[in-house]
Amino acid sequence: LGSRACQAVRLLEFLRQYECETIFLLGDIVDFWSLKRVVHWPASHNTVVQKVLRLARRGVRIFYIPGNHDEALRDYLGASFGNIRVKRDHVHVAADGKRYALLHGDQYDQVTTCGRWISVLGDVSYNLLVDLNQALSWARRKLGASGHWSLADYAKRKVQGAATFISGFEQALARHATTLGVDGVICGHIHTPALKQLDDILYLNCG
Repeated sequence: LGSRACQAVRLLEFLRQYECETIFLLGDIVDFWSLKRVVHWPASHNTVVQKVLRLARRGVRIFYIPGNHDEALRDYLGASFGNIRVKRDHVHVAADGKRYALLHGDQYDQVTTCGRWISVLGDVSYNLLVDLNQALSWARRKLGASGHWSLADYAKRKVQGAATFISGFEQALARHATTLGVDGVICGHIHTPALKQLDDILYLNCG
């Protein structure tokens, strides 16, 4: 929320279609980095916030695990706002008894932890790719092309070193999960969805 790339309408459709007892928000839910550059907050973004608050009032438990783009909320770790609890991480026990570590993941990104200016530059570059992708998507629709195509995903596959970075990130999260003695890890941060087995750890990234 707060960025031009936000797909708030699709998120609202998802929240309205499914009922749940618990929601885990794994960070970068509000893009404070983008909001510092330019304020972009259409009505649909307000509607998402209102929908989440209504769910909390109805008894849905919501865990908010801040990421690097909404790291200001880490000042409130351990706090509860109604049925919304802010946590650094969480261990979730699934219906089959398996345990999963839930976290954002930026603490296992060496670029984020060691070079903040590089992270900001990368964020600006990513937003540029998103803008270009919107223009290309419009052109593809006009030309009759079907299916989703992401310029950012294409760049990640083709740019030298990107695949190595993603693999290193995944391995770092798997090692962290091993030290916790859990069965898997669920994270976000690198905008690359995945579901894969890394030795004894099931690695899941919501993308």
